[in-house]
Amino acid sequence: MKVCKFGGTSVGTVERMKHVATLIKDATPKIVVLSATAGTTNHLEEIAANLFNREIEQVHDRITRLEFQFIEFANGLLTDEKLKREAIDYILDRFQQLWKFTKNSFTSVEEKEVLAQGELISTALMHFYLRELKVPNVLLCAFDFMRIGPDNEPDLEYIEQKLREQLACHPGINLFITQGFICKNAYNETDNLKRGGSDYTASLIGTALQADEIQIWTDIDGMHNNDPREVSGTRPVKRLSFNEAEQLAFYGAKILHPFCIAPARLRNIPVRLLNSMEPSAEGTLISNLQDDNIIKAIAAKDHIIYIKFESNHNLCPYLFISKIFDIFAKYKTMPCLLTSSNDNISVATDDRNFLSLILRELNKYARIWVEDKMSIISVVGNMKSSCIETEARIMDALRNIPLKMISYGSDENDVSLVVKVTDKAEAL
Repeated sequence: MKVCKFGGTSVGTVERMKHVATLIKDATPKIVVLSATAGTTNHLEEIAANLFNREIEQVHDRITRLEFQFIEFANGLLTDEKLKREAIDYILDRFQQLWKFTKNSFTSVEEKEVLAQGELISTALMHFYLRELKVPNVLLCAFDFMRIGPDNEPDLEYIEQKLREQLACHPGINLFITQGFICKNAYNETDNLKRGGSDYTASLIGTALQADEIQIWTDIDGMHNNDPREVSGTRPVKRLSFNEAEQLAFYGAKILHPFCIAPARLRNIPVRLLNSMEPSAEGTLISNLQDDNIIKAIAAKDHIIYIKFESNHNLCPYLFISKIFDIFAKYKTMPCLLTSSNDNISVATDDRNFLSLILRELNKYARIWVEDKMSIISVVGNMKSSCIETEARIMDALRNIPLKMISYGSDENDVSLVVKVTDKAEAL
């Protein structure tokens, strides 16, 4: 069994959805996880914002345009009139769920229901098209097996049990279609795994079923060795370890959701990154194997705030460090990087939600400097301490770039640095 995830761009047009169908219709047993067609989630977010503000005229306009867009998509995708009618009836039924929200007050729970419609409709359209091709397939609803617990973490035991029950109801079927991103929460309310959650869905399904491989199909040919938006001549990396891939995803490689590596690593299931526009390309294989290549790739994370805390000596050094950790933990704010020396601590974070409250509480213990518009650059690879020349080469390459922080030694997979965003392109 393989699990294959296709993003919104891969199914964003009639032609691309048909192309994906050709990639998945062979006899290999698989579960296919689909995102909403490109642009749909953004459109639904705008509808939800209008509903919150009770801007009913704008809501009517946006819902009508999206409804006609999906009907036009179905008309272009399907030629069998009976199946076309079924598909359009399904679309109309889903949009009835949207129209009902214009009648009453609107809550954050109902916002999740609005956002879910894109995945539900997109997977249904693929299901109908495969039926037109005479390809046996079953459309599974992610709400029947995908659940997060009270801590907002996936309930893997529940997912495994319910998913196996669903598959057992369809003996002899090799192809299953389901939605990424959407789920139920511990209170049986509609919820989701946040942006990029379709990768996470695929990884959780693959882990639950102990799949042979998890395939993440996008519109680029694997994880590149640098950011192609900033650097010319980049190339795909053929192999990464789980730790290396996780570091690259966390520090800015957009091809992969950072959370999707942990479940796969739990049961040692390979993750392969493939290009739906160029299916013959080798892509990137992520596994538990660590090869000898020292530097694999470089990634950058933007929208970073750099904060320096200099103790005013109201607390002894170990209590000062503890206080900073405690306050960040109190507000559930995760530093991306942290360095310390005696009673000075520097933190880089991209979480601004409670930053003013954190700084207010810590102001009584430290002098504080804050710099916005920073970037973290992470050099990822096999950084074992025996590779003694690696750090020197990195520092030499950046000899003309002002560095605010250097983080090395917390693991054997990366050296991370904080620079001004204006220096990012040159540093990469």
